[in-house]
Amino acid sequence: MTNIPRHKTRQVRVGHALIGGGAPVLVQSMTNTDTADAGRTAAQVFELARAGSEIVRVTVNTAEAAAQVPRIRERLDAMGCDVPLVGDFHFNGHKLLAEYPDCARALAKYRINPGNVGRGAKRDEQFATLIEMACRYDKPVRIGVNWGSLDQELLARLMDENARTAEPVDSDTVTRQALVVSEAGMGTKGIVASTAALGVLLQEGIGDTIRISLTPEPGGDRTREVMVAQELLQTMGLRSFSPMVIACPGCGRTTSTTFQELAEKIQRYLREQMLQWRERYPGVEDMHVAVMGCVVNGPGESKHANIGISLPGSGERPVAPVYVDGIKTVTLKGERIAEEFQQLVEEYVRATYGEGGRLRRDEPQKKRNIPIKTAV
Repeated sequence: MTNIPRHKTRQVRVGHALIGGGAPVLVQSMTNTDTADAGRTAAQVFELARAGSEIVRVTVNTAEAAAQVPRIRERLDAMGCDVPLVGDFHFNGHKLLAEYPDCARALAKYRINPGNVGRGAKRDEQFATLIEMACRYDKPVRIGVNWGSLDQELLARLMDENARTAEPVDSDTVTRQALVVSEAGMGTKGIVASTAALGVLLQEGIGDTIRISLTPEPGGDRTREVMVAQELLQTMGLRSFSPMVIACPGCGRTTSTTFQELAEKIQRYLREQMLQWRERYPGVEDMHVAVMGCVVNGPGESKHANIGISLPGSGERPVAPVYVDGIKTVTLKGERIAEEFQQLVEEYVRATYGEGGRLRRDEPQKKRNIPIKTAV
């Protein structure tokens, strides 16, 4: 783990989760279902939690949505999912919390933006109502907005467009619109924008919980934002969630796609297995697996991982040496190299992290002189 000094913050409990005060940086996410549809929303919350989201936010924007929040909580509890739910309120949160006390109780935290709690003389009164509800039900409140990834060119364009309208809105409203547009994004744009901003903050020791705002493709997997958040924290050495697969990018020496397919298969397999391994094999999330494509860097990189394989590149002999804790143990051949290597990974996990294994949580990876690496 890294030695980045963290800013000191007061610890807050959100459900069973602890935020700040030296607790690990938590990963959170948000549903994109209609909260009034309790079945679909509970199912998506469950998938996000299963992927590793430690807090899940849901929109509470209507009376119908507020009425279903307790039902969502009940469905999740029945599935054995205790992930805390955060209610995202805008404009009418004071009314919804007051009129639907079961919703106020079921939520683990309330999230508000001071700019969206009311206007003019009503603003202070409505804000006070929100805080009174939080005090009554002993719930923490998240207040504020994230400016870290605001696109300044986008803001300038929206300001110009607003000035040309017949009834321009105030600059604060335009800025909030720019925040909504700039913080999210599809594909690599969203990943780069979010990780660039959050990476700088985390490097400065700022941040007790993060969310990667990604716009999924139509019908796409909402859990991707959870995986990106985990990978950011793991790459920076702040937390470990799943064994890291180190793979080379490929070049003219690796015209075959064998190593790419194996790396992808192993990565997917490890993530799937973590659902069971997390409890059965403490410390396995710190494991490093190398899948290299040829003899140039393959043997060296494989030796530095807990377990690694060096596949044959173009024109090389069809053999794949396997290294365990830096020592060559076996050479795989034939058509079942992928399956045989996966079996070796399973055996390594059981022998190393299982009951009575060679490496437990009280014997951290750094003592074994295995360097923390990222994909190259």
